[in-house]
Amino acid sequence: MAGIISGYPLDTLRIRQQSTDSGSALRILRRVVATEGPGALYRGMAAPLASVTFQNAMVFQIYAILSRAFDSSVSATDPPSYKGVALGGVGTGALQSFVLTPVELIKIRLQLQNTTFPGSQSVGAHTGPISVAKSILKTEGLRGIYRGFTITALRDAPSHGFYFWTYEYMREQLHPGCRKSGQETLRTMLIAGGLAGVASWVCCYPLDVVKTRLQAQSPASPQKYNGIIDCLHKSVKQEGYSVLWRGLGTAVARAFVVNGAIFSAYEIALRCLFNNGNIQTEHNLE
Repeated sequence: MAGIISGYPLDTLRIRQQSTDSGSALRILRRVVATEGPGALYRGMAAPLASVTFQNAMVFQIYAILSRAFDSSVSATDPPSYKGVALGGVGTGALQSFVLTPVELIKIRLQLQNTTFPGSQSVGAHTGPISVAKSILKTEGLRGIYRGFTITALRDAPSHGFYFWTYEYMREQLHPGCRKSGQETLRTMLIAGGLAGVASWVCCYPLDVVKTRLQAQSPASPQKYNGIIDCLHKSVKQEGYSVLWRGLGTAVARAFVVNGAIFSAYEIALRCLFNNGNIQTEHNLE
């Protein structure tokens, strides 16, 4: 929850950068604060905030299981192999999409209201995520609430593979032997977690841009894109290949801070819950 709150303004700026050519993050920030007020930077936060605890608990538990299941040759007393880590991350990202797609759809609709991007007008009269969810279910049905599921799964499966692999690899490089001993420092957790977040965003960012544009559409406005390939083709044709990386700097800055905090909280929580706070422990869920 702390990660959502601290990184949400940057997430709002990223979404607006991706949806249309509105200039730099600083320019968008100034315009949003001047015309809509500081509260606009947190618009739509309730949806991910309500689901983030369940979502992260699910992600880390599924990863703990799959990282072992994909490489059963490793002893239970040893940390998962890097192969198991990567494949477990891919499986985790794919499964997470079932929960994340409706949450991000609602969040994006709210973040883009009061902008000129097509599709945002459908949520212009809504004040919160429940109102948006009811409207989508009423006008588009269950299929509408899962708009963008395919592109979300295509983004999250590989990105989570890179996410967990980068974290495990970097923590071992920064503190050799820590994957087995659990003796890494807080600094190692923060840096490895931050780099994992950056790697996961860089590898999938063009897909995230496409996802944002597809989920911003609604039946209430003319459909600009007719699917993933059409959105990719039209975006590149009209705005150049640079559009696929628009907002990356904002996303990377947020990812380093938020994911460093997430992994640190995860590792420390495990030790406090299962080892009476002893830092020098083996990982119980790995």
